[in-house]
Amino acid sequence: MAQESVSEGAVTVPALRKGRDEEVTLVTALAQLHVHGVRVEWAAFFVGTGAQPVDLPTYAFQHERFWPKMTFQPADATGLGLTSANHPLLGAAMSVAGSDELLLTGTLSLATHPWLADHVVSGMVFFPGTGFLELAIRAADQAGCDRVEELMLAAPLLLPRTGAVQVQISIGGADEEGRRELRFYTRPADARDDEWTLHASGRIGNGEQVLDFDGAVWPPKGATVVDIEGLYDRYASNGLDYGPVFRGLRAVWRRGAEIFAEVALDRAVSDAGDFGVHPALLDSVLHSTVFASADGDDRSLLPFAWNGVSLHASGASTLRVRVTSNGQDSVQLAVVDVQGEPVISVDSLVLRAAGPQPADTGRRDELNSLFRVDWVPGTPEKVSADTTWVVLGTDELGLGAALASTGAVSLGAPAAILAELAAREGAAMPAIVVVPLRGDSARGAQSAHELALHTLTLVQEWLADERFAGSRLVFVTRGAVEDAHGGVTDVAASSVWGLVRSAQAENPGRFLLVDADDADESASVLPGLPGLVDADEPQAVVREGALRVGRLARLESGTGLVPPTGGPWRLDSRAKGSLDGLTLAPFPEVLEPLIGHQVRIEVRAAGVNFRDVLNALGMYPGEAGLFGSEAAGVVVETGPDVTGLNVGDRVMGMLFGGFGTHVVGDERMMTPIPEGWSWEVAASVPLVFLTAYH
Repeated sequence: MAQESVSEGAVTVPALRKGRDEEVTLVTALAQLHVHGVRVEWAAFFVGTGAQPVDLPTYAFQHERFWPKMTFQPADATGLGLTSANHPLLGAAMSVAGSDELLLTGTLSLATHPWLADHVVSGMVFFPGTGFLELAIRAADQAGCDRVEELMLAAPLLLPRTGAVQVQISIGGADEEGRRELRFYTRPADARDDEWTLHASGRIGNGEQVLDFDGAVWPPKGATVVDIEGLYDRYASNGLDYGPVFRGLRAVWRRGAEIFAEVALDRAVSDAGDFGVHPALLDSVLHSTVFASADGDDRSLLPFAWNGVSLHASGASTLRVRVTSNGQDSVQLAVVDVQGEPVISVDSLVLRAAGPQPADTGRRDELNSLFRVDWVPGTPEKVSADTTWVVLGTDELGLGAALASTGAVSLGAPAAILAELAAREGAAMPAIVVVPLRGDSARGAQSAHELALHTLTLVQEWLADERFAGSRLVFVTRGAVEDAHGGVTDVAASSVWGLVRSAQAENPGRFLLVDADDADESASVLPGLPGLVDADEPQAVVREGALRVGRLARLESGTGLVPPTGGPWRLDSRAKGSLDGLTLAPFPEVLEPLIGHQVRIEVRAAGVNFRDVLNALGMYPGEAGLFGSEAAGVVVETGPDVTGLNVGDRVMGMLFGGFGTHVVGDERMMTPIPEGWSWEVAASVPLVFLTAYH
């Protein structure tokens, strides 16, 4: 009753509770008073009990993982005539007989160097440009040099998600001034016959130079703090998706044309002492160069050419750097440790903007190794007038009218037709035998089994009789193949396609698969089947009178999700049950006049939820509606009753159908995007926040 009688926020502490032990209740009351700030004389309370105080941490407990971490340690290669390279990225070193040339070798992979997976460009893992510089510095040490005079990156090194790449660093012989040429090569570790790819080349020599920089006074006098919040989100929007190991930029200051920064390695990195400068740490130094542009250029820049690099000390985990602009996309770097001692000096670093697509298109990767069947327009060969063909079995697809002009005749069941054809005295075997097939959807799986058995029997009998060796067996189905125009409507006939494709692989040139739709104009294409046979096509589809033939296309280059032109579009599904059914469909209704509290949004990002996955797979319990339940974008038009939003506002919220160019939502289900949030963050917050709030 006391809790209901006092003001909100008051604390009520019962000292007696019905049905509970009196001593326990009283001690519990003291504890409640203590945690709410009331002074309790605990020393007096524990008199005579023998209790002793125990020191507890004054900070939150550290949650530390103790799972073993795999580290890459090159094996002893002395028995192979090699010496250890003494570097985490390299395995061995050797001298070339008859010259003073040297060779460094190693193997790189995400399994042996998992931190490399945090350096993602355009969705793919790239070996950082600072990694090439680190290897160049190690090569200089091996050759007795103390300066990388120049290093130019020719082609990026794409690291596969699985597998590894072999690395070779060629160090040429010294010229009269002690300079040596450097070349960096790689090839897939599992493709020993592939040619080596040249990724970088340069020159090393002697003449260490230290750039003057007093980093002991920190932050520098007269420098103002630069806001770096959201920097890595902006990098990600431009294609540079850095993981924790490469997010080392801690603070940035500006003083006139100079930029000062502090970077530190992630705590998960434990081998900084094995490097000259850890590539992730030096890469974080480069993240500050974006602020060196006088015009506020916010491009994502990557190293392209290093000049005049000297390493003064190794193993640092925290660095302080001064960045000075040398002109357009060129900077000078003076780097020291926290005591102000020189670590590395770079006379000139030329940067280049990260492109939207990786440049190393020749290197194999997982996406380029996958293929899909793409249906492309086909023009069959001209049909010869003396081509003979017959229709096998009952004409369930109504091919008779379409084939009447060809002189094709319909014969009986499989075994009977084969016997009749074989028994014709002096008659040549027909060049083409057409087999119309249609399943019975009402009988489900049983129909599929019967149709598959029927086809298998026919295929076996056809192949067993050598008299049909010069003929082609053509299976014609309707609605058995999914393509951009629609999904599968005859599942039983679809199973036939799988069976006959296997037969085609074992017996090239003996079978042809054709799938037609119900359009009237498609029937006129069927008499051209002999042309497909003459062109040696294995499969084709006929859609709305257009003939298309199957071609292998790389998965990433397929046209399955090409946006329609001429208006707004949204993500849709041709057939629920598979992600392959997703398509981008025209969405003209989103431009209809607004009413009430409706607001038209130009979508910039949309959140993907499990509901959308279930929707695409046809597993959502009930009506799932349009894809996309939350999105972020810009207001482009408001309804007559809208009062809280204006054209141009950045908003996020519950926007159903958000996977598209535009969406119409209710003003009352939207809110302005907080300052500094990216489109992606804003689009992913509404449902999570509302769920937690609820």
